[in-house]
Amino acid sequence: MTASAAGGAVPKGRSRRNFAGSRPVMDDVARLAGVSKQTVSRVLNDHPSVRAETRAAVLEAMSSLGYRPSRSARSLASGRTRMLGVISFDAARYGPAAILTAINTAAQEAGYLVSSIALDTADHDTVVAAVDRLSAEGADGVIAIAPQLWVGRALADTRLDTPLVVLENGLDDSAALAALVTGDSRIGARKATEHLLALGHRTVRHLAGPTGWTSADQRLTSWRSTLEAAGAQVHEPLVGDWSADSGYELGRRLARNPEVTAVFASNDQMALGVLHALHEAGRSVPGDVSVVGYDDIPEAAHLLPPLTTVRTDFAEIGTRSLRLLLDRIDGPAEAPRAESLIPVELVVRGSSGPAPGCTPPAVP
Repeated sequence: MTASAAGGAVPKGRSRRNFAGSRPVMDDVARLAGVSKQTVSRVLNDHPSVRAETRAAVLEAMSSLGYRPSRSARSLASGRTRMLGVISFDAARYGPAAILTAINTAAQEAGYLVSSIALDTADHDTVVAAVDRLSAEGADGVIAIAPQLWVGRALADTRLDTPLVVLENGLDDSAALAALVTGDSRIGARKATEHLLALGHRTVRHLAGPTGWTSADQRLTSWRSTLEAAGAQVHEPLVGDWSADSGYELGRRLARNPEVTAVFASNDQMALGVLHALHEAGRSVPGDVSVVGYDDIPEAAHLLPPLTTVRTDFAEIGTRSLRLLLDRIDGPAEAPRAESLIPVELVVRGSSGPAPGCTPPAVP
């Protein structure tokens, strides 16, 4: 217990006022512990030169006073703001939103605050301005969810002097010092396409994401190469904008073609639109047409029929990007470029089945 100015006792650990009537500050801790303010600062930053008994005395004084160091005090002592910057695009979509949530959770657990900038446009000047703002705020490092190639080029032009981690691989080889984290879109698209071919479908039609988006381009390329390797016919892909509306409009075109028996959509929202269009046209899923999506949104298992899709672990992408950024903050000033591919998983549900007239494959 510690005596208060009014003569009463203040429970240990409870914040109290000092004699000046304000909340306790570092000077109060130093005075009660009988040490210098510099020693208190060293204890706060786990400096190895502080003796064990001195450290214990300072911690006891902090506990008795209910002192909690301000973020600014820690920043002055360590030279860091304990703040990380995050730049995101199209943050309303499931993938970016899930990544942002994971980053925030991991940052809080590591004792960092996150300053997020969600951009509606991804032009060069807007990206540069966002980086400049985070630099001005003193961000110790920056994570950029950069799904488009031109965003990566803009990031490379900023000459950012703090550690940088880029998600979704939207960065070209000119940014040699960036760390990259992404889901393995090539493997995911290959698994989706091979799954449909293995069910007896002669070919697979593709609803691609917007051109210039790294994940969309990689899925399209992998879909095409998988068909070519199997000797299957490759039709021109239909290009959507990630939305269910675009999937619906493109799905209506596919639904009118009786030769279409299998569709791989580059994300689940577009696949949802395809399901709507097929149902409206009277074509059953998977009896007439099988549909596979990508991302495994939470609603995928509850669609009718439940959607076969490629699961991306967005939480792992966010968590790993945060760990990688902290490693680069604590590491050498010019760490070499590093890349981290997050494995993906094909989740088979009711929207995919044998091609019309084919016998279902034997279960191993």
